[in-house]
Amino acid sequence: MDFLKLKAEILELANCCEGRVGVYIQSEEGIIEENCRKAFSSASLIKVPILLAGLSQAETGLLQLEEEVQINNAVRVGGSGVLQSMSKGLKMKVIDLMTLMIIVSDNTATNLVIDLIGKENINGYMKNIGLKNTELNRKMMDFEALKKGVDNTTTARDMAFCLEGLAERSILSVENKDLARRILNGQQYKNKLANTVDLEKVQVANKTGELPGVEHDCGIFTGNGRTVYTAVLVDQLKNQAAGRDVLSFIGNRIYRYMIKD
Repeated sequence: MDFLKLKAEILELANCCEGRVGVYIQSEEGIIEENCRKAFSSASLIKVPILLAGLSQAETGLLQLEEEVQINNAVRVGGSGVLQSMSKGLKMKVIDLMTLMIIVSDNTATNLVIDLIGKENINGYMKNIGLKNTELNRKMMDFEALKKGVDNTTTARDMAFCLEGLAERSILSVENKDLARRILNGQQYKNKLANTVDLEKVQVANKTGELPGVEHDCGIFTGNGRTVYTAVLVDQLKNQAAGRDVLSFIGNRIYRYMIKD
């Protein structure tokens, strides 16, 4: 599949979805964009820039990745993740909290990491690396904030730009960019963009997100000498499966493009 065909098929898929779709896809041959600067609820995609902010603080000594943190009952929240089900008295290293935040989207781990870094520091870091329309305004599972209209927001362009920074720009040291890529590569949720991808041929280092009416995924596709940075955000869904389907279809088209099918 050539790039022009890829672009045409992805834009058609985006426009046919029942929900609103934001797309930003960057390859060496060009960019595909649709609603890419429109703000969406970030859902768990916000955890990617939180990871990068944490690694940035580690570089300046403000955060110690090997420090152990107590997982008290008071900090455990529901939703995705495993820490809510673990034993009392559990301690975990900061780097392990950050890893769980990404690979199983652990909400308890995320809230602990937010406390360690500081919300204002995370927002400042995101602005410094060029994420113009991404904001952390609440913790995970804070439904009281949501009822008041307080939410975390991002755009497809910002999320792809964030991922592209792990390869193309000096947002972190080489060592920590590699660490971030390894953590994203360990993602356990591959049911959206990577749903039909042969992961032995094309790697997908990704982070998903979902809320009622919302289905997101962003990832770095690498394989066959090509790299594609992708962010697809879908909201206003009446049927969650419709969002997952469009993500799966788009991921399949990118995969076919990369293996030159």
